[in-house]
Amino acid sequence: MVTTYKVYYSIVAKLLISFRRKWKSLYTKSTKKYNVASSGAVFHQVLRQIKPSSDQRRKIKAVSHKVLSLANRMARKYKGKAILAGSLTRDTWLPDKLEFDVFVCFPEKMKESQMEKAGLGIGAAIARKLKAESKVEYAEHPYTDITYEGVDIDVVPCYSVQSAEKIKSSVDRTPFHVQYIEKHLPTRLSDQVRLFKQFLKAAKIYGADAKYEGLSGYTCELLTIRYNGFQNLLKAISKWQAGEIIDLEEVYGKKNIGEVKKKFWNQPLVVIDPTDKNRNTAAALSMKNFFLLKKRVADFLKKPSVEFFLPPTPEPITEKELANLQSQRRTETVVVKFIPPKVVPDILWPQLRKFGERLQNILEETRYEFKVMNRGEFSDEKFIAAVVLELEVAHLPAVQKRIGPSIFAQKESKEFLDKYLQNPTFAGPYVEDGTWVVETPRQFLSAHDKLLDSLSKPLDVLQAKGIPDKIAERLVTGFEIISETEKILEEAKRNPDFGIYLKQFFQKVKLV
Repeated sequence: MVTTYKVYYSIVAKLLISFRRKWKSLYTKSTKKYNVASSGAVFHQVLRQIKPSSDQRRKIKAVSHKVLSLANRMARKYKGKAILAGSLTRDTWLPDKLEFDVFVCFPEKMKESQMEKAGLGIGAAIARKLKAESKVEYAEHPYTDITYEGVDIDVVPCYSVQSAEKIKSSVDRTPFHVQYIEKHLPTRLSDQVRLFKQFLKAAKIYGADAKYEGLSGYTCELLTIRYNGFQNLLKAISKWQAGEIIDLEEVYGKKNIGEVKKKFWNQPLVVIDPTDKNRNTAAALSMKNFFLLKKRVADFLKKPSVEFFLPPTPEPITEKELANLQSQRRTETVVVKFIPPKVVPDILWPQLRKFGERLQNILEETRYEFKVMNRGEFSDEKFIAAVVLELEVAHLPAVQKRIGPSIFAQKESKEFLDKYLQNPTFAGPYVEDGTWVVETPRQFLSAHDKLLDSLSKPLDVLQAKGIPDKIAERLVTGFEIISETEKILEEAKRNPDFGIYLKQFFQKVKLV
C-alpha cells in the first residue's frame, strides 16, 4: 500500500512540474508577444504625431521644386548641376522643422575660390528671386542659408567628382550618400527611420554635430537598412558592445576586423560609410551617448512607452530641489558665466568644453588643492554660455604646508630655504622625515577667488593659459562667477533652459 502511494505521489509530482514548465513557457511567450504588440502600438501612436501632414508635404514639395529649378538654371552657366539632398529626398524627414538642402555641384577643374564665389552668388540670387531672408554660414565651405515661407534652405556648393575617394572636402561626399540611400532604402522603411530619429531626438543624441555628439540622419538610415526596420534595430542595439563594427557592404570582411579596430580605435560605434571605407559615419557619437542609447533601448524593450519618443517638457530646477541637493551632497556649485562668442555651434561647443576642462585643471593644480567633482557646459548659443563646476573642496585653510627637498640635496635645499626665508611663513623651515618643510599663507582660500584671479587677465595671458581663442576674446569683455545659491537660482529663473540643464546636471541618468 505504501509503495502504491509513493508511485502515485511521484506521478502527480511529475505532472505538476510538467504543467508548471508549460505554464511558464506560455507565460513567457505571451509576455514577449505582449511587449512586441505594445511596442507596435507605441510606434503607431508616435508615427501619428511625427509624420508630416499633407499640407506640409505639399508646401515643401512646391518650395523644393521651385528652388531646385532656380539653382539648376543658374548652375548651367558654370556647367554645374544642382541636386536635392538630405532627408527630404528619401522621405525620412521630421515635420517639426521644415528644411532641405540644395547642393550645387561644380566641375572638378574649377578653382576652389571660384567655386565658393559661384556657390554664394547662386544662393544670393535664389534668395533675391524668392524675396527671402538669407545669410552666409560657414562650414568647410561658405554656404547660403535661406528662410522662405517658414522653410529653412541651405544652398551648398560642392565639387562633382567621379567617386567618394576623390572628394576634395566632406561636402563632396553628399551626392554619393543621396545615391546610396535612394537605391537601398525602400519606401516601407521611411517611417522606421523616422521612429529612430525621434527616439534619438528625445534622448538629445540626434545629430552628428559638436553640440549633441550623436548620430546623423544618414547613419540612422544606414542602420535602419542594415537591420531592416526599427524593432530589429532596437534588438541589435541592446546587444552592442563598445567598439561595435557595422559594415553594410562588407568591404573589410571578417578577416580584416583587426584593421578596422586599429583604424577606428577608441570609437564606441563604427558604421563604415558604404561610399567611403575610410570613414566612420558614427564618429561623432560620444562614449557617454553610446551607453545612453543602449540604456534607453533596454528600458524601452522592457516597458514600451510613448515617452521614449515624446517626453514631457522638463521643468527647471526649483529652489527647494537645489537646496535639498546641496544639503544631501554637501558640495558647492560654482558657475562661470559669459556671453557666448558669435561663432557657429561646431566651433562654440568644442571650445566651451575645452574651457571647462581648463578651469578644472586650474582649480586642481597641486598648489591650490581645490577638487572638482563634476563639470558641465551649457549655452543657448545667443545670450549665455556657462561652465558649471561642482566642488568637493571649494574652501581651503589659510595655512598651506609646502614639502621641500631632502636635507641631503644641498643645492635644492639652499634654493628652497632662500626662497622661503625671504617670504612670511606660519612656521618653518623645519625638518620632517628627512625633508625641509614650511607652512606658508595660502594665496587663494576659495575656488571663486582663484577663478576670478585666473580669468581677470589680458587676452594674450588667457591664451597662454590655454583658454580657447574665441572664449578668451569674450572673457576680456566681461564674465561673472556665481557661487551663491540665490544667484544661481536667479540665473535659472531668468533662463529656464539653464534651469533645466542644472537639474539634469545633478540628476544624471543611470547608464546600466
